Amino acid sequence: MEWIYAPLRIILNSSCLFLILLFILGYPVALIHRYYVSSNDKKIQHLYFIICGLLFGYYNFGFGIGHQFVNILAIYLLLKLVGGTLYSAVIALVFNMAYLLIGYYATETEEYDIVWTMPHCVLVLRLSGLVFDVYDGSKPEESLSKDAKKVALKKAPTLLETAAYCYFPTSFLVGPQFPFRRYSDFVSGENKDKIQNSSDCVIAASKRAGLGVMYLLIFTVGSMYYNESYILGEEYSNLPFLRRCFSLAVWAHITLYKYVSCWLICEGSCIMSGITYNGIDENDQTRWDGCANINVFLFETALNFNKDYINSFNINTNNWMFQYVYKRLKFLGNKYLSQIGVLLFLALWHGFHSGYYMSFFMEFVCVAMEKDFLSILERNKTFQEALSKPGWSILKKIVLKLYAFVFMAPCVAPLALMSYSKWWQVEKSVYFYAILFWLCWPIYRPLVSFLLPPNKVRKE
Repeated sequence: MEWIYAPLRIILNSSCLFLILLFILGYPVALIHRYYVSSNDKKIQHLYFIICGLLFGYYNFGFGIGHQFVNILAIYLLLKLVGGTLYSAVIALVFNMAYLLIGYYATETEEYDIVWTMPHCVLVLRLSGLVFDVYDGSKPEESLSKDAKKVALKKAPTLLETAAYCYFPTSFLVGPQFPFRRYSDFVSGENKDKIQNSSDCVIAASKRAGLGVMYLLIFTVGSMYYNESYILGEEYSNLPFLRRCFSLAVWAHITLYKYVSCWLICEGSCIMSGITYNGIDENDQTRWDGCANINVFLFETALNFNKDYINSFNINTNNWMFQYVYKRLKFLGNKYLSQIGVLLFLALWHGFHSGYYMSFFMEFVCVAMEKDFLSILERNKTFQEALSKPGWSILKKIVLKLYAFVFMAPCVAPLALMSYSKWWQVEKSVYFYAILFWLCWPIYRPLVSFLLPPNKVRKE
């Protein structure tokens, strides 16, 4: 029975235990609001969310959760005094990031720290996006993009509304991220009848919760064999090269399952509340994916980084970065500079550890290489037609899946191990195969272009 008791000991001895319990408590909190609180005045609902959120935060972080209220009050006063302007948006972003970075400096260690800075990094995006939405609401509607029109705010929310939005109990700890307009419509009773009269809501929430628990169990059991100590140990370093690469890939996926399980469980509680309602699809089925942060099927079947992994993992954060950072850097006049700006912001948002910057640097060169390779491939229609044949199509998917599975590991290692001494040892043990493969692309690109020349256009 050791195979049963060992995972339980890992969970019970884990510092994440209290956090997992709070994720699960989000379900009864959502149900209480749905059946007993949602029919009350909006102020009562705001207070309910604030009280529950503060209790959750205090239970896990003590009085450290007070840092969030200081930040919330500062942004509320900023909007009150300066209003929705470009200056207020820039000041808010700088202030929020500065507060977070000071927190990182004061609390950061060599391990993954479950302290008040963890929910605070979610708060930074939430409050910064809120100020940008108020700024967009002050501009002529015809000047806004399609996405900006959906979230722009004509007036700044009150302090009570802002605090309730930030302390929303099923999402403020680790996400998911969503705009204030979604929260405001939810509290106002938009689509209330469709939410409360639909059993799909409970079914969808239960499915995500079950999937989250399954991933949590896989992570717990897998961590017994593939953990940080193993990857940094002598047994791993003595493996043959190919086995080291494959073992690193298995460890990387198991490590990511920790995040996947948390997002799924939290998303389930958000679905239970009804805030994730996203309309009706073409099959007349209710959609509850308004706060989805992981596309499990796409993540598990990913064949590349440029589209599959990026579009399936940490979806809400990626959307936020695209909406509020990438698009705002359009004045640079270069999409690569905008991408670098986004990745630098992401690395800084995670903290000061060198592993964050290495991981996002590898993402940049990887995506650039894949895009360029795809542009060469698209010009050779003959090769594409050959790959579309049944036998070659299956072989292509197998090769791409092996590529995505094995090459994702060196990107995850710096992000998960964080400190230079650890991630450098792991990258060195596999001879930096991933970063060299992507960085050396300009060297072997001419050969690829020669082997896959563009089809000539026949002239009449």
